[in-house]
Amino acid sequence: MSDHPGPGAVTPELFGVGGDWLAVTAGESGASVFRAADATRYAKCVPAADAAGLEAERDRIAWLSGQGVPGPRVLDWYAGDAGACLVTRAVPGVPADRVGADDLRTAWGAVADAVRRLHEVPVASCPFRRGLDSVVDAARDVVARGAVHPEFLPVEQRLAPPAELLARLTGELARRRDQEAADTVVCHGDLCLPNIVLHPETLEVSGFIDLGRLGAADRHADLALLLANARETWVDEERARFADAAFAERYGIAPDPERLRFYLHLDPLTWG
Repeated sequence: MSDHPGPGAVTPELFGVGGDWLAVTAGESGASVFRAADATRYAKCVPAADAAGLEAERDRIAWLSGQGVPGPRVLDWYAGDAGACLVTRAVPGVPADRVGADDLRTAWGAVADAVRRLHEVPVASCPFRRGLDSVVDAARDVVARGAVHPEFLPVEQRLAPPAELLARLTGELARRRDQEAADTVVCHGDLCLPNIVLHPETLEVSGFIDLGRLGAADRHADLALLLANARETWVDEERARFADAAFAERYGIAPDPERLRFYLHLDPLTWG
């Protein structure tokens, strides 16, 4: 954590947002995140060019908070020539990537329950879409700009040209579209352990955070990221396989390995 934002960062003070703020992270897109000194609020600030994206994230947070799914709540919104600033209530607890393997195993059932509840929100009521074609379009844009982050790719793919990786996936689109149409749910969109907050004592799920990609999509888009990310915490392959099986039992559906692979390989091509 840094107490000082980087040069040229958009800060809460530019919008007259009261309180003492500590800089947390600076995002790849120019977004800057700040935590209130009393840890009750977060502020995400962006330059004017990114204000529309932050406004869309605001709308997703506001919508999900009315669906019985735990997460942040919108407290304030500011927009002007300098950019935009979204202030949200902090979700108390610790991100799930910051607990050890034993604690994550204890919390794993609660994580599966929380994900199931998110995916059970009536998809017809969700005004946000993150359909496969739009995700592939985003990947095409990132690849065309040469903006893929190699460190986000699976190790075995890091020497392959991103255009080749994308071409392998687009060859599957017809089948994946049919599967999406039959199994669309409300997805988080970036369901990795840092975006799942746990109560530090009970290890129950306090809420989901970073909802900028929330929308209707194939459930495997979420499950692929979560299961792969959790494998970085488990101490060995035997523990990882046990955790995958335990998650499927508690979640209520055994994920399709091929769809998991597809979405796991597609997601890194969309960040850039």
